[in-house]
Amino acid sequence: MPKSPNLDDLLPLPSATLHILLALTGGPLHGYAIMRRVDELSDGAVQMGPGTLYGSIKRMLADGLIEEIEPSADDDERRRVYQMTGLGEQASAAEVQRLKRLLSDTAVKRWASRARPGFEV
Repeated sequence: MPKSPNLDDLLPLPSATLHILLALTGGPLHGYAIMRRVDELSDGAVQMGPGTLYGSIKRMLADGLIEEIEPSADDDERRRVYQMTGLGEQASAAEVQRLKRLLSDTAVKRWASRARPGFEV
């Protein structure tokens, strides 16, 4: 039986993994809906292709960050639907906190304001 992953072993999260988890904060979604939600959340800055999405989903299922569930009665039964697990919630919250700490650093703030005038952290 495989050992269940330790949260510390999963952090920091790859960018695609974090985007997928954030897309799932609103509830279960199928693959195409995850891609659309990632695009929406990032204002078009992140456009995840199917290879990245399904490769990430495969790893996230193995790590216990997400799980596949039965599609709802009004959904196409051929679609695979995913939802975040408790471990996924913990990992995404920890990663968001890590990024907040990083962006609150004074040197990083100075660099960001020089690199991109008008950018506020």
